[in-house]
Amino acid sequence: MAELLNAFHFSQPAWLWALLLCIPVAIWLLFTRNLSRRNERLRQYADSHLLPHLLGQSEASVTKQWRRYGQWGSVWLLLVLAMAGPRWDFTDVQLFRPGTNLVVLFDISRSMDVTDVQPTRLTRAQQELADLLEQNRGIRIGVIGFASIAHVVAPVTEDMNSIRRVLPVLSSDLVQLQGSRLTFALDRAGELLAGQPVNSVNSLLIITDGDFDEPDLTQKLQTYSAAGVRTHVLGIGTTEGKTVPGKNESWILGRDGKPVRSALNEPLLKSMAAAGGGIYQRADFRQRDTERILAEVKAQALPDDDADERTRVWNERFYWLAGIASLLLLPLFRRTMPAHLVRKS
Repeated sequence: MAELLNAFHFSQPAWLWALLLCIPVAIWLLFTRNLSRRNERLRQYADSHLLPHLLGQSEASVTKQWRRYGQWGSVWLLLVLAMAGPRWDFTDVQLFRPGTNLVVLFDISRSMDVTDVQPTRLTRAQQELADLLEQNRGIRIGVIGFASIAHVVAPVTEDMNSIRRVLPVLSSDLVQLQGSRLTFALDRAGELLAGQPVNSVNSLLIITDGDFDEPDLTQKLQTYSAAGVRTHVLGIGTTEGKTVPGKNESWILGRDGKPVRSALNEPLLKSMAAAGGGIYQRADFRQRDTERILAEVKAQALPDDDADERTRVWNERFYWLAGIASLLLLPLFRRTMPAHLVRKS
């Protein structure tokens, strides 16, 4: 009990000055009552029920007036105390601090529809991402789908369920123009990470088959690595590869009129991971590949020195007083018939 009393305080104590308004109201009641005695002679020239309007006074008795004053004063007291914000218990919560962010760059180009892994590379990549979300603990994740252009599918968030719900959206049907431009996706990833706390640990994960050719890609990944953003790569597909299915035709045809063949470009993906300061992992469609990537991302996490930094959140109790005041107000608004208007039986 002593601990509770020591913790009790008002969050806005300045409101307590409003209680002083009760004093001038009491003085006014005393003044008008004395004034009514001086005007006693006026009662000889007007009906009793008209005198309150003539004198500007209440027709209620002194006892009734002071009882009303007590009722309204109690309501005022409760409302002022509620506005002052009484609180007497609290909860210690951990402060928000910079954490670990991972932006997944998900390849949705037409080559991801290749069936060298069953049923398709794209479906397998979705399964890998689903495994990553299932195993993730404490890492904020965002997703960008890319082909010829990049789409932000999910911003960086702690809500893994929201990302699971948009997994079916990751489809090559989003692609209007053929091609795969990872540079655009990297630019969008940089924009997402720029909005995170300054001291956050940021990483990228590229899920792709490596079927693209961009000359400045290695240099861009090195720039990200120098800024503290590591890049990991998860390869989807086989080195043998297969022909790329078309949207309105059986196969996508090259300039020579032959079907385009796509294979997992492991040398390129390994060089990308090396330039980005991360690791390359070929998808084995088990949990070990995503577990390894998450372990590498968490290895960059901040030390736990600030893990116990907390702030005190007080539990406000004003609603108790406001509720009691509301109950006291109900009978005060009850209408009563003036005595002179009551029809005598």
